[in-house]
Amino acid sequence: MTAAVRPLRISNDILGNPDQIRHRVADEGYVFFKGLQSADRLRSLRHDIMSVLMAGGWLQPDTPVDDGIANVDAQCTEGDPEYTDVYHQVQRLESFHTSGHWPEVMAIMEKVIGGPVLPQPQKICRLWFPRYTQHTTPTHQDFVHFQGSYDTYTCWAPVGDCPIELGGLAVLPGSHRPEQIKPHHFALGAGLLAIHDDDLEGEWYTTDYEIGDTLIFHSLLVHRALPNLTPDRMRVSLDNRYQSIDIPIAEHMLLPHLSGVAPLEWDEVYANWQSEEFQNYWQERDLNVVPKQEQWLEQIFEEVVALVRQGDEAGTHHLRRFVRREPDSDRGRIAREVLVETGLLEDGP
Repeated sequence: MTAAVRPLRISNDILGNPDQIRHRVADEGYVFFKGLQSADRLRSLRHDIMSVLMAGGWLQPDTPVDDGIANVDAQCTEGDPEYTDVYHQVQRLESFHTSGHWPEVMAIMEKVIGGPVLPQPQKICRLWFPRYTQHTTPTHQDFVHFQGSYDTYTCWAPVGDCPIELGGLAVLPGSHRPEQIKPHHFALGAGLLAIHDDDLEGEWYTTDYEIGDTLIFHSLLVHRALPNLTPDRMRVSLDNRYQSIDIPIAEHMLLPHLSGVAPLEWDEVYANWQSEEFQNYWQERDLNVVPKQEQWLEQIFEEVVALVRQGDEAGTHHLRRFVRREPDSDRGRIAREVLVETGLLEDGP
């Protein structure tokens, strides 16, 4: 595939035509809209999120909170215990969860899906430090993470302007066809699963995103994050999933995000909310809940063990994370054994 980058196709001209929207998604795997979401509401949400990051020590003190000037000494990412210490405070924000139900979001998702929509309960906020590029989300398809049904759609939006150097999303148009899961392998970054570039064809598409812009794409569309190349700015985005109420949903998508890394229950999320409108809303539905498929994570753990025995630094980082995060789990014990065996960790308690 080529490394060239082309601009995303803007679909505002068909915003009022659901049939054309669905045709474009079926053909290209995505639709991109300028200014779809309320900039004022997003700015208010940005303030709420950045206030949490400031309180957690992730931003430089004595700088304007909404500017999101990062404290690079606090660098961490999904999977690190110190990440969830702060991230789960974002998960407790009512304004964050409500954003997944904003009228303009629900309206466009109904057009994309062609009927009543279920916003998946697991809402996701992506928080990316600058100068931490080795942990950039790699090339992947969303289905391997969120599962349920192929006909699930991601709605991604930056919470603030997101020029290319801040690290928005890039997509590979048409890569959702044929309808199949491509081979994924271990990589650092959110999700830990990556498709090798040698397995892909085509050109990447992205843009300088502005606040209110919205990118919607199919669960099999190949995409990736761009690295945050700024010297000091946090990148914040919304990364939520939507589906028809009539298709399967994976059981883990009914849980708070990263509650498997550090415990978090819905009652804790809702503790300081003012409204009950979006609390446990999915429990009123007769949903087709299916088990989570573990084969991809099992596969990459085996890959990582093999890589560490070959001296791979990224794999070593990942196994050290397991030892820190869940030392008493089966994988945590295996991780410790492999690190001790290779001389990368001292034996002992």
